[in-house]
Amino acid sequence: MSKHVAVIGLGLIGGSIALAIKAGHHDAVITGYDVNQNQLDLAMALRVVDQTASSLEEAVQTADFIMIAAPVVQTEQILEQLAKINLKSNVIISDVGSTKHSIVSHAKKILSPSVTFIGGHPMAGSHKTGVTAAKSHLFENAFYILTPDESVNKSKLDALIALLSSTNATFVELDAEEHDYLVGLISHFPHILAASLVNFVSDRNNNQSYNVARFAAGGFRDITRIASASPVMWRDILLRNKSVLLQMTEDLKLELDRIQGYIKKEDGDRIYDYFSDAKDFRDGLPVRSRGAIPAFYDLFLDVQDQPGVIASVTQKLASEEISITNIRIIETREDIMGVLRVSFRSEKDRDNAKVVLDHDFDTYVDDK
Repeated sequence: MSKHVAVIGLGLIGGSIALAIKAGHHDAVITGYDVNQNQLDLAMALRVVDQTASSLEEAVQTADFIMIAAPVVQTEQILEQLAKINLKSNVIISDVGSTKHSIVSHAKKILSPSVTFIGGHPMAGSHKTGVTAAKSHLFENAFYILTPDESVNKSKLDALIALLSSTNATFVELDAEEHDYLVGLISHFPHILAASLVNFVSDRNNNQSYNVARFAAGGFRDITRIASASPVMWRDILLRNKSVLLQMTEDLKLELDRIQGYIKKEDGDRIYDYFSDAKDFRDGLPVRSRGAIPAFYDLFLDVQDQPGVIASVTQKLASEEISITNIRIIETREDIMGVLRVSFRSEKDRDNAKVVLDHDFDTYVDDK
């Protein structure tokens, strides 16, 4: 018998989930719903879904699975709407939010006992947004965390994993609170630090007679890339993971006090050990594993500063149908080899680009 799957929210993540399910389950019938009519029309035109619904109720009434692909706050609102709808008996509902405790608790409190809710968080994304950027392989080799509570029957968890198996993700089962701490530590908190560092420099830029921003390129711009993420999304994430992040900010104060103390005492040995320990841990992190923060696949080129050089690079890549996500001239060559940085969506695209461009340019990859 065919599986009826409702995908609520047809952006990058929802669209990619729909495409992955379609690729692996030819008996699945996927109904899409989105409050944005344009996204809904595009999803149908691009065959991301099999059919669309004009309302949430229409989309979910016959669904065996409901995938909510919306931001955290909207997900909680959608759950409240679903609680008022006469859903199919034994339906399985999941979401994709990057905080889990608040959503899982909310679902348990308001949904009928006949409904199974399993929190989910696929740890993959893209610089692009919208259903036009959806890819069936977006989650390939990425961690896909599932957070069933103690009341979830194992057969329901297995059924959800079977449905999502064609994403080719690595499924990990965690407690919701454990998830929020882990993701807070390696994703949410780094975003706070990046935004704080940018604001710190910005404030001092406004108070100086010279332009600090002019020199804040190179390494500074690279380590703060994630500060360019959606303010709305990060506002909601921080409010939903409040207790974890408040504790981490307190812990960071102690960490800064520690290095401050070493500097005050001019304790060269401790300062050396501080950076050595950080280097050892950082260098031991997996290079190719996909984590909570999207990886950047950069290729550095030594090029002459002359008219047409960027066009030459992009034309060579276009002729081989290699897509780039960003290209930038590096004005401050701080610890960076090359003056042109070209960014790609995947390691494979970067490696192919290196082969193509090596004939005419000196190219470098820095995966340290």
